[in-house]
Amino acid sequence: MLIVNTIDKLEKILFEVHASEKSVGFVPTMGALHAGHISLVKQAVTDNDYTVVSVFVNPTQFNNLADLQKYPRNLEKDVALLQASGCDLVFAPSKEEIYSNEELNKHFEFDFGGLDQVMEGTFRPGHFNGVVQVVSKLFKLVKPGKAYFGEKDFQQLAIIHRMTELLNFDVEIVDCPIVREESGLAMSSRNERLTPEQRNIAVGISKVLVECRNFVPTYTPEKLKQWVKNEIYQIQGLELEYFEIVNTKTLQPAKSWNEPTVGCIAVYCGDVRLIDNIRCS
Repeated sequence: MLIVNTIDKLEKILFEVHASEKSVGFVPTMGALHAGHISLVKQAVTDNDYTVVSVFVNPTQFNNLADLQKYPRNLEKDVALLQASGCDLVFAPSKEEIYSNEELNKHFEFDFGGLDQVMEGTFRPGHFNGVVQVVSKLFKLVKPGKAYFGEKDFQQLAIIHRMTELLNFDVEIVDCPIVREESGLAMSSRNERLTPEQRNIAVGISKVLVECRNFVPTYTPEKLKQWVKNEIYQIQGLELEYFEIVNTKTLQPAKSWNEPTVGCIAVYCGDVRLIDNIRCS
C-alpha cells in the first residue's frame, strides 16, 4: 500500500492506474477510522481494481474551531487499518497542499437547491459548503469511477449526490448502510471522545429511533416527531439539538407516510455531538 502526501505524486501514480484502464474506487475520510469506514473501504476493494482512501481533516467544513481542534487524529492507526482492509493508496495531504490561503479565507459557494437549509445546515452554517469544496477537489484529483459514502451522514449524502449531478462528475456515488456497535450506537469517530458512562447513555439515541418505528403509520409524522423528542428529553445526559422526519430526496418535512421518509437526529452527550438516522417509510 502506498502513502502519498502531495498532489503531484498522487496524480503521477493515478495517471498510470487510469492509463492501465483499472477501475478506481474512492473513499474520502477525515481519519480516526472505525469499522464503519472500513466497511466502505472493503466494499470499494470488492468492486474495483484499485482503491484510494483520503485521510484529511478538512478545516473548511468546521463552523466551530474548538470542534476542529478536538477532532481525533491518528494517522498511524488509520494506515494500519487501511493496509489490512486491502486499500491500495492512502492520500494524506496537509491543509496547505489542498488549499491556498485565498480558498481558506473565502466562503465556497454552491447551489444546494435547499438541501442545506434544514437540520445540519441550520445548526452548522457553512458546513456543507466546506464538504462540497473538499469532495469536489478530491474527485477532480482521484477521478474515481465509484465513490463510497455512509448513510449515517444522510444529509451530506443527499448533497454529494446533488453535487455530482450539478458539477457533471463521471462518478457513481455508492450509498453504504450505517454500521453500528453491538449496543446499537452508530459508529462515529466522535465516539472516541465519549467516556464509558457517556457511551452507555448515548445508546439511548438508537434505542429511541428503533422504537419509534413501531408507531408508523399509527402516528402522523408530526406526532411521532414529538414522541421522539419527549423520549430523548427524558434521558439524563443527552441534550437534543433536533429531530426531524423528512422526505429522503428533498429533505423537507414529511407530511405523511406515503412518501419515502427518514428520521434524522442530532444530540449532545456531554460536549460530544452525535448524529444518527433511521428509515421510517
